[in-house]
Amino acid sequence: MISTYTQSHNNTGKMKLSRLIRILLSGAVAASLGLALIQSGTLRGQTQNGRTPGNTTRPTSKTMTERRPLESLKSSNPRTVATRNLQLQSELKWMFGGKPQRGWYLYAPLVQSLIGTDQGADTTGFAAALSRWQLKQGLQASGILDEESLYAMVGHWQSLRIRDRNYPQPDQLVTGSLEDFYDQSRPEELRQVHLEAYTAYKQMILAAKADPLVGPTLADDAKYLKIISSFRSREYQEKLRRESPNAGRAGLAVNSPHFTGRALDIYVGGEPVETKDSNRSIQIQTPVYLWLTRNAHRFGFRPYFYEPWHWEYVR
Repeated sequence: MISTYTQSHNNTGKMKLSRLIRILLSGAVAASLGLALIQSGTLRGQTQNGRTPGNTTRPTSKTMTERRPLESLKSSNPRTVATRNLQLQSELKWMFGGKPQRGWYLYAPLVQSLIGTDQGADTTGFAAALSRWQLKQGLQASGILDEESLYAMVGHWQSLRIRDRNYPQPDQLVTGSLEDFYDQSRPEELRQVHLEAYTAYKQMILAAKADPLVGPTLADDAKYLKIISSFRSREYQEKLRRESPNAGRAGLAVNSPHFTGRALDIYVGGEPVETKDSNRSIQIQTPVYLWLTRNAHRFGFRPYFYEPWHWEYVR
């Protein structure tokens, strides 16, 4: 017959063993749940109901450099970096305006102007210039124009655009000369321009004509650098939206910078204001567009990077 002490001792041991098993099982379940949450995105900024929280800002340069050590171009093979840039120039997948984008070749002239080089993506010189720019921005100085660096560039270009979309006062608008417009039959009410922007535009055109690299192009085709569109009232913009219901937010903006009279659509080649990649690829290669990417800022004009023809006076 087992003694009362022995039976009690055995019961106590069983309870401890049972408690230990429960603890181990709880830990396993918690670990599995944590892995599931990570895989589902709950721990990456999504809420339990699958919605994205209000703060969806991409990581800042400071955050990115705190997460991983700064890497120098010197630690990489320059030719390998150049080859990677050439590949990403046409194949990088990213998003803008809610639409998938492929490659950054359409923005190569703006990129070159920003990082201070005229060398192509397949050169070590381009990689070196990009590496110096990345270092100044607090990014990995890899010399590779990847998604992170491209978004930083887009953020820079967008930050220089017109923020105040208020109407100009009546005495701030002037009617531009027909000779300055792409459409020679454009009515007066559609040829209004902010006085300061129009003055700067005229100075810019004089400089372009005097430049031996682009002057002959302007002489050969009188349409180049003509104004396609300038000041547009909200009412006129809404009329355009009704006439082009499929234009979308990337086409005819509800809160357009054209409301200020300081945004100019300028003819740089191809179809004047067509956003298809095939058309923009033509526009970015014209001498007049290349000249604008290097010189327009001297006259106070900044680009809307997505539309080669769209320039905004921001002084």
